[in-house]
Amino acid sequence: GQHMVGVWFSDLDGASAHQAAMHCVPDGTYEALAVAPLGSGRLDPPDIALFYATPGAMMYFINGLQWAGYKKFDWGVVGESACADSWGRALTKREPSLSIPCFAERRYGGVLDDEMLMALPPDQLEKAIQGMEALAKNGFRYPFPQYGIQNDVRDGMARSYPDRKAPAAR
Repeated sequence: GQHMVGVWFSDLDGASAHQAAMHCVPDGTYEALAVAPLGSGRLDPPDIALFYATPGAMMYFINGLQWAGYKKFDWGVVGESACADSWGRALTKREPSLSIPCFAERRYGGVLDDEMLMALPPDQLEKAIQGMEALAKNGFRYPFPQYGIQNDVRDGMARSYPDRKAPAAR
């Protein structure tokens, strides 16, 4: 972590702690890194898939992942080095990993301020899509339609939770 002292961290202890916190694929696990659009079929099968989306779209995607076989996702942020949070974690843990893109992704990769990055094993894409299709049948879609201040939110809540009684009128 010495190269990050005075750049991203004030001292070697902080830089070393940052390096130790990263999810790193063990040396020798892979021979190379190959990148291609999923639809091209050039990587068959790919080890992981990555995509960028807005926070709202990510939430809907996560809801889709959780539709069947619910699992709580716990993610962390190492700070600069979001690649460790995203594809490093997805490769080592073999599970979905959401990250906040770092300075380098934004500066050199052109990632926009309102984008987040998801990395996950490709089989999880189909699971999420099936879940989002089920949610859509229940009336939950993206983008999320907002009620706004002119509407009584109880109308929408009553459709989502029909077994709940409405509060007595005042």
